[in-house]
Amino acid sequence: MTLSETRASAAGSATPGGAIDLSVVLPVFNEEESLEPLLTGIFQVLDDLHCRFEVIAVNDGSNDGSLAALERLSQRFPELRFLDFRRNYGQTAALMAGFDNARGEVIVTLDADLQNDPTDIPRLIAKLNEGYDVVSGWRADRKDAAITRNFVSRVANGLISKISGVTLQDYGCTLKAYRRDVMHGVRLYGEMHRFIPIYASWMGARVVELPVKHHARKFGKSKYGLERIFKVLLDLTVMKFLESYLVKPIYVFGGFGLTAIVGAFAVLAWAIGLRLFAGTSLIQTPLPLLAAMLFLIGCISVLMGLLAEIMMRTYFESQGRAPYLIRNRHNFERGK
Repeated sequence: MTLSETRASAAGSATPGGAIDLSVVLPVFNEEESLEPLLTGIFQVLDDLHCRFEVIAVNDGSNDGSLAALERLSQRFPELRFLDFRRNYGQTAALMAGFDNARGEVIVTLDADLQNDPTDIPRLIAKLNEGYDVVSGWRADRKDAAITRNFVSRVANGLISKISGVTLQDYGCTLKAYRRDVMHGVRLYGEMHRFIPIYASWMGARVVELPVKHHARKFGKSKYGLERIFKVLLDLTVMKFLESYLVKPIYVFGGFGLTAIVGAFAVLAWAIGLRLFAGTSLIQTPLPLLAAMLFLIGCISVLMGLLAEIMMRTYFESQGRAPYLIRNRHNFERGK
């Protein structure tokens, strides 16, 4: 059943507190001039969808007139809801707050700088209705600086695809559509919002990419610099570790520790060999000290792995979570 078919008779606004069809999440940081044309375009598009919807703007500690603009526009658009952060926490936190407060069965995210086009929202939803769980926008004709933005992004996207095993052309495009159940239990930190399709794919979701329009920035300036590359790489390392070793951290720490211990014995054997066959005194070579250091590092790593295993089990038990996810249940009683 498609989004427009579920509640087509209830076009326009949603009942407060009730479940609705579509939530649009909009992180906002110093976008005062963009908000009115953007929201006007969004509501024109959503009105034509004939479904119950809401738009959630998250003011991420803006220090311009963005908050005042949201307050003014909420009088014009009753379906506009907004959250106001005490300070700037970043785009990932803003999106997480939007997800936490969204009521829609489908959640669409886009940037507030007018570079994403609201007219692509129906196309994302149509693709979602083909049976996918996540539709990720791809800025095929990106209107940004050729070297500092486009080239760097292509390199980063290729690296992320290689490491994650999930092939997408454009991880950085905020314009995406998600089924609500895909976001259940997802917690985002750092710059990890761009990795939601990876996380969803690892959890068994069906992910597809769709070319979308992209416009040159009209107002303000970009909030991203080259330093974000290092943040993305570090966050990707965390994501890969959590995907591969969250329920078995001893494999990482223990594997490294045992390798170090084996190396310690190999270095010690080398030092003894030099003493027996070359007459080199053990106090004349740093090899015994190196062997001792490797042995201690190995023991500490194994112990850290054991502590990580205890923490992992405590985490799952305290959260009431299982180390697996079930897509559907068949022939089971409700609640069993």
